[in-house]
Amino acid sequence: MPSPNADFAAIAAGQRFTLGLKKDGSIVAWGINDFGQCTVPSPNADFVAIAAGNSHSLGLKQDGSIAAWGYNGGGQCIVPSPNTDFKAISAGNVHSLGLKTDSSIAAWGYNDDGECTVPQPNTGFVAIAAGGWHSLGLKFNGLIAAWGDNDYGQSTVPSSNADFTVIAAGWAHSLGLKGCPFNLAGDNNKDCRVDFSDFAIMAANWLIDCDINPSNPACVPIAE
Repeated sequence: MPSPNADFAAIAAGQRFTLGLKKDGSIVAWGINDFGQCTVPSPNADFVAIAAGNSHSLGLKQDGSIAAWGYNGGGQCIVPSPNTDFKAISAGNVHSLGLKTDSSIAAWGYNDDGECTVPQPNTGFVAIAAGGWHSLGLKFNGLIAAWGDNDYGQSTVPSSNADFTVIAAGWAHSLGLKGCPFNLAGDNNKDCRVDFSDFAIMAANWLIDCDINPSNPACVPIAE
């Protein structure tokens, strides 16, 4: 780990490399760099989120654009146009996902297993997760959409597909978390985090997490 080991706000782990997002908006990367996955493009500033794939990296900028670098054999580092209005990112093995402010998902890169073919209607998403060869999208109503490789059932959502608040995708498996014990002001999808529909507001307040810091003024519980 590079020194000084301080002031980190987020981390992401790829196959043999690591990304760290600093509170000043810069990214620190270390580990194997055979495809340039640890060579952060310039200017290394104004980042608000990071994601690490097998051998490629993604960084979300404060202006809603995505920077991508590293291995590009499947086109996973070629962000589709227009490269604007993104609010979340996720990196799979050789594909990438971006969640737009209009709640749609953009997907690019390797698609031989359909991991970049977002099911229709492509709207109403609040979270994304890219696995090895499959993808997940969490809907505003708590439903999970899954697509791509399904050799191990990783894209077969359980029949009790309701009330999910958090999703995660592994190499060949998927996870979904249900419910939030708090009723927080500004938490639109019940994941214990304040949500912002305006990206400029979200970017300015992206470190707010009511599950970690419920005393934050933005996290005052609302009446049932």
